[in-house]
Amino acid sequence: MRWLGRAGLTGVWVLLLGAGGLRGIAQRVAAAPLAFEVSTVRANKSGSSSYDSDFNDERLTATNVSLKNVMEEAFGITEESIEGGPKWVESERFDIEAKMDETTAAQIRKLGRKERDAAEMKAFEQLLAERFKLAFHWETKEMPVYALVTAKKGPRLHEAAKPQGGGASAHTGELKAEGITMNDLAHILTQDLSRELGREVVNRTGVQGRYDLELKWTPESRGVQRATDNGTGTDEMPSIFTAIQDQLGLKLKPSKGAVQVLVIDSVEMPNEN
Repeated sequence: MRWLGRAGLTGVWVLLLGAGGLRGIAQRVAAAPLAFEVSTVRANKSGSSSYDSDFNDERLTATNVSLKNVMEEAFGITEESIEGGPKWVESERFDIEAKMDETTAAQIRKLGRKERDAAEMKAFEQLLAERFKLAFHWETKEMPVYALVTAKKGPRLHEAAKPQGGGASAHTGELKAEGITMNDLAHILTQDLSRELGREVVNRTGVQGRYDLELKWTPESRGVQRATDNGTGTDEMPSIFTAIQDQLGLKLKPSKGAVQVLVIDSVEMPNEN
């Protein structure tokens, strides 16, 4: 699990499992020491609308984030997939730092990629429970989604040079991936373009196998893009919708589907320290 800040993105490895898959694996690794050793939470009163977050080498550094921002990143879901809670979970901003002790970090590094991602998700769940007294449950609801389908001329995909699992690195308006499946791609689009797309992406391509791919587009505001679902981007780069079709031979089609929704049962403002 590697986080992408929403402003000034730097290349990082992104999560390749949906929240549902990770929760199942997390149950199997729950016996491992999953807690952060130390954490600090302080209110951010800068008034800025942008935020940055990075989770690397079992250390979290997040600046000007809302609790909802953290939940989106930690659980790999969109803003629309979080329900309940007071208004401050979205409006109040925080600076958060947390790190695991070296023994715990070393044990998690030894896990396979999927188990490691699940263990890190469990650690974030515990962090939010301790600092924000967050309690929640999951529900499945029928919601608007984007179906990832093949375009009329068929997919333009390159088979992976390495058939075993890979990963993806992302910058603003650019995605490079190695050895990913179409399920992986759908989840990457869900997690890292949630502010542009505003809904979950589900794989309905019917395409099997693993692929290496590169995608470039012009990031756009969600309000403009969602109004038409057919943005054209700029003269230099296309919108994400056009880029997926022209560069990958795939298409994002508005649809409906079953979505895992996180429902907040209770939460409290944190004590600063």
